[in-house]
Amino acid sequence: MSGGDRKQKYFAKLNKLIEDYNKVLIVGADNVGSHHMQTIRKSLRGKAVLLMGKNTMVRKAIRGVAESNPKLQTLLPYIKNNVGLLFCKEDLSGIKKTVSELRVAAPAKVGAICPNDVIVPAGPTGMEPTQTSFLQALNIPSKIVKGQVDILNDVRILQKGQKVGQSESSLLAKLNIKPFSYGLAILTVYDEGSIYDVAVLDMSDADIVAKFHAGVGKVAALSLGLGYPTVAALPHVLIRGYKNLLSISIVTDYSFPRADKVKQLLANPGAFAVSAPAPSTSAKETVKDEPKAKVAEPEEEDADMGLSLFD
Repeated sequence: MSGGDRKQKYFAKLNKLIEDYNKVLIVGADNVGSHHMQTIRKSLRGKAVLLMGKNTMVRKAIRGVAESNPKLQTLLPYIKNNVGLLFCKEDLSGIKKTVSELRVAAPAKVGAICPNDVIVPAGPTGMEPTQTSFLQALNIPSKIVKGQVDILNDVRILQKGQKVGQSESSLLAKLNIKPFSYGLAILTVYDEGSIYDVAVLDMSDADIVAKFHAGVGKVAALSLGLGYPTVAALPHVLIRGYKNLLSISIVTDYSFPRADKVKQLLANPGAFAVSAPAPSTSAKETVKDEPKAKVAEPEEEDADMGLSLFD
C-alpha cells in the first residue's frame, strides 16, 4: 500500500470515529511502548477506541470534518506533542479509571526526568560491603550488618522534575527498585463541543450537590442584598417575615399559635423545665460527692423556624 493510500485510509478511519463517537479524551502517550499500547487497546476493546497518528494528519482530518461540524475546531489547540485520541460514548469516569490502572513500572534511566519523588527505604540492601561507594556518592548513611550493607534511614534521592544521574540510576538498579510508572495520561476531555479539565471526571455526586448548594446560597445572598425576589431567597424572606411578626406579637396583644408557645415560654420558663430522675439509694451511696443533676434548659427553636432552604 502506497503512502497516499495509507493516508486516505487513516483519514477515513478518523472521520468514521468522529461521526460514531461524541466524546474524545485527549491522552498523552510519553514513554508508552508498542507492546504496552497493544495491552491498552485490548483492555479498552468494546469501551473506547484509541487512535494514534502524526499531529499534522490528525489536525488536517479534523479541519476537513469541522467544515460540517464546527464544534470540532475546539480540539485543534490540544493536538500537540505526543498525544492520541481516545474515542468513547459513555461512562468517561470508568474509562479514566481503566486507563489509570493500565500503567507499568519502569526503571530510572539516566537522563530521564522524574515524574515523582524517589525514596530509598531503610533496611538491608543485599549489597556487598565493597559496593558502599554508591551510597557514599549520594550521601546515604549506611552500615555493615552480617556481611551486607544496610541503609540507616529512608532517603529521598530524586525529586519530581529532577534529571536522573548515573549514580542514582545504578543504585536503584542494584536495589531492584523501579520507581516510575508509565501509561496513557488523560489531559483534556472533549464532550460534544465542550472542552473541560480531566479533574471533572473525579467529581462524585456529593461534590456536585455541594457545589449546587453553594451556588444557590450565593444567589440567595445576592438576591437578599439587592432586594430582588428569587426562588432561592424565598425561604429566607419568609423566615425574616415570620421573625418580624413574632417580635411584634411578643410586645403587643396580637398573637397567633406559634407566638402563643413563645409567649408562654417567656412568661413561665420553669414550666418547660424537665427535672432529672432522682438517683436510687445505691447510687447515692456510691456517688455522694457527685454534683446534683442540672435541670435541663429549654431548647431554643431552630434559627430557620422549621423552614429549610432545600426542604
